[in-house]
Amino acid sequence: MAAITQYIGQLRPLISVSRPPFLALPITLIALGAAASAAHTGSISVIRTGVALIGLIALHISVNALNEAADYESGIDKRTDATPFSGGSKTLPTSDIDTTTVYRFGYLTAAIGGIIGIWFLLVIGPILIPIYVIGAISVLAYTEYLTKFGLGEIAAGLGLGGLPVIGAALIQSGEISSVELFAAVPAFILTFNLLLLNEFPDVVPDQYGGRANLIHRFGHAWSGRLYAVTTVSVPVIIAFGVVSNIFPRTALVALFGAVAAFRPVMWSVQTPEERPPTVVLRNNVIFILSTNILLATGLILPIV
Repeated sequence: MAAITQYIGQLRPLISVSRPPFLALPITLIALGAAASAAHTGSISVIRTGVALIGLIALHISVNALNEAADYESGIDKRTDATPFSGGSKTLPTSDIDTTTVYRFGYLTAAIGGIIGIWFLLVIGPILIPIYVIGAISVLAYTEYLTKFGLGEIAAGLGLGGLPVIGAALIQSGEISSVELFAAVPAFILTFNLLLLNEFPDVVPDQYGGRANLIHRFGHAWSGRLYAVTTVSVPVIIAFGVVSNIFPRTALVALFGAVAAFRPVMWSVQTPEERPPTVVLRNNVIFILSTNILLATGLILPIV
């Protein structure tokens, strides 16, 4: 009984550093990639889609866990004023779990994602290798290297945005078309912006920890403008995809997601020097998740 209690005691903080609420993002990305492939080929492999989802969730958990451990060691975790969307889970400062255990957990979940990746490589072929290489760099080098050279936002946009959409499409048939490639563009921008906006509350602690995010390089005002421009570009890109016949007309349903972006955009233009209210961070997340899901829905509707 004591052993079971000890195991549960270790399991709870590991679940916490996994950041479960954030794991909705990979679900929307795999759905979008599969839907984009279906718009091109007319079918979806449920088994391959499910396995890909497990792999991407494992990799996302790995990023979250490794980032939490590194932020605790660097002192960032102790200095952030956490929100539900930024600042870490505060698991390490408030529980008995140590960073070694969290690092091992992060590497274990990365290995699970890697094993699934190898299986797909055997099934689909070497066309997946470039995605794997960039994805592995985005996961394993994110905290220690990429965030210190102003590349964290791009790495996130690729590793948990555009590349999973392309990968989820490729595993369906081993082929890629303009639909899948174009669907990856808004996914990249959305995740890029997810990280960018969530950096505003943590700008001082991140700088203390040696990070060089875009907000550190360009300041609050220019980073706010960048967020606003890239956010507005998402519905424009989707509309262009429809006008140019890359997307079906039903993809316009994804534009409804932009309603949630109004408040974050106004904040980023008017008061980027101030700490973003929780409602701004929340609406940004709603915009990102709903746009991915609505675009996936719009792409698959014509073949249902």
